[in-house]
Amino acid sequence: MEVLEKPKSNMSVEVLDSATIVNFVEDEEAFNVSIRDRFAHLDTNHDGFLSYAELLEEFQSLRVFETHFGIDVITDPKELAHVYNSLFIQFDHDSNGTVDLEEFKAETKSMMLAMANGIGFLPVQMALEEGSFLKKAVERESTKLAA
Repeated sequence: MEVLEKPKSNMSVEVLDSATIVNFVEDEEAFNVSIRDRFAHLDTNHDGFLSYAELLEEFQSLRVFETHFGIDVITDPKELAHVYNSLFIQFDHDSNGTVDLEEFKAETKSMMLAMANGIGFLPVQMALEEGSFLKKAVERESTKLAA
């Protein structure tokens, strides 16, 4: 039996603070483009909505609950299913079983602002995945500083 490995994502260590995130979210053009691009990537059947299965794949790829400081840990599958279901419900504002673009945008914005609040005004170093919203926020800030 052949074991297929998921391709490793490109990561980089970046410095950011709450202003990096808040400024990105408040830049409607940059934020909306990023949201639309990510939504289109996740909407694998191109129906204009994200199903539980489509968002589940994204949640699982983040591996937030399967690692502890970068080390794989065994997590109860029932607990994971409960967490993923709770996250989906958080995105599905109208409880219709799918997430539309506006729901995705609103919840992503809310989560990013909560991260900004948690980070605070002191700069922190974080490993960020290429193409992530936080990486895009850092790139936007770098472009503005270089101009």
